[in-house]
Amino acid sequence: MTIPVLLLHGWTMRGAVFDDVAQRLGADFTCLAPDLPGHGEQREGDLSLDACAALVGRCVDRLDQPILVGWSMGAGAAWRYISTHGTSGLRGLVTIDMSPRMLPDTDWDLGLAGQNAEAILAASGKIEPYWPRVSESISRNMFAQGSDPTLSRSAVRGFLSAQDPAILRPLWDDLVAMDERETIAKIDIPYLVCFGAQSQLYTHRVADWIAAQAGNAQLQCFEHSGHSPHLEEPDSFCDAIRSFVAAQGLETSRFEPERT
Repeated sequence: MTIPVLLLHGWTMRGAVFDDVAQRLGADFTCLAPDLPGHGEQREGDLSLDACAALVGRCVDRLDQPILVGWSMGAGAAWRYISTHGTSGLRGLVTIDMSPRMLPDTDWDLGLAGQNAEAILAASGKIEPYWPRVSESISRNMFAQGSDPTLSRSAVRGFLSAQDPAILRPLWDDLVAMDERETIAKIDIPYLVCFGAQSQLYTHRVADWIAAQAGNAQLQCFEHSGHSPHLEEPDSFCDAIRSFVAAQGLETSRFEPERT
């Protein structure tokens, strides 16, 4: 029996960014990596984080208690799904370099690194008129300096150029408005919190906070990665998934009946 894994991509990307991870994980895992609303083949209908969570729900219903893996916006979609549906449909959770609240506040300094709330909110108005400049910034900030990701920088630019910024903007606004901090404390399943030590978007303190709030969480640092450890250190990332599965006993469904 293989282990189902549901892989959720980041904002401006699409499910195909996980093709290499799925191949490296091998025959012991059955991977599903859908395009989230507003991306790839999913450009019509509701363009919101709630729509992403609804798609997650449909995918979870098709699988036998998957391990849910969310990168960046995909982590936000995973948390939103859990806030609505709980964790009973999942056997484990993995998130990659994301904060449950991107906007800083007087009592919250774990949002986007080095940016104040005004700058983050103002970014929305630049997405459509300045898309080439915005997309170049995205491609520049995805990886650690000097890393050699499996998805090349030219391929990233190809993904970005294929996107419609008018469709992406509502999702960005939803991400900026997101606050899933209370959801983190409700996560009662095995949880692997991944982060890149050289991320330009979030400091390691974000991952520390998440792991401290969740009931059954462990940290996984990727020393040579930025925002995208699964692309920058794919072997180490897949090894971390395998170790997580083995250590937590996730090879079987959480509710598989005991054999007598």
